[in-house]
Amino acid sequence: MAKLLSVFGRAGAARVLDPVGAALVRAGVSPNTVTVAGTAGVLIGCLGFVTRGHILTGLIIVTLSCLTDLVDGAMARAKGGGSTFGAFLDSTMDRVADGAIFGSLAFWLGTQDRPWAAGAALLALVLGQVVSYAKARAEGLGMTCNVGVAERPERLILIGIGGLGSMAWPWFMDGALWLLAVLSLITVWQRMAHVYRQATR
Repeated sequence: MAKLLSVFGRAGAARVLDPVGAALVRAGVSPNTVTVAGTAGVLIGCLGFVTRGHILTGLIIVTLSCLTDLVDGAMARAKGGGSTFGAFLDSTMDRVADGAIFGSLAFWLGTQDRPWAAGAALLALVLGQVVSYAKARAEGLGMTCNVGVAERPERLILIGIGGLGSMAWPWFMDGALWLLAVLSLITVWQRMAHVYRQATR
């Protein structure tokens, strides 16, 4: 379900954001600038708000900042395609943003004497990084690895739902983090199995 939501959400957002991307390109704004600005926004939302327990404010800032990931894509389409460095920068900034999101959650949960939830956040962080690395490494070896139940959009959607639910039920965040850790572990296994089948054909 999350995968369907992310696919349709991206398709709908593209229809809205493509004109925005084209306008920014005409104004001389670089897609790389938008990428870095989005990551800076995520860092502000996480370090400035999530670490202090202002989950809803942090969630809003992070969500708006993550939309830049769609804006820079729209800008790349308006320019007829992205650059090699732009793709590298985008992936690198995604890892920084993911680290900030889950690291700040782990920090805050630790200060609230919720060690199991903090541990789940750290597991989700590490496994999420492994999910991304597995794909990058596979593609670097000339194979495909675009499989798994919890790719980055699904992880962000799930943690966003956890943040919203925690406004009414604090334990909701704990459940979302543990679910995300389990789904990320499954995704790592799926990607390893997928690459193994390609490598042994």
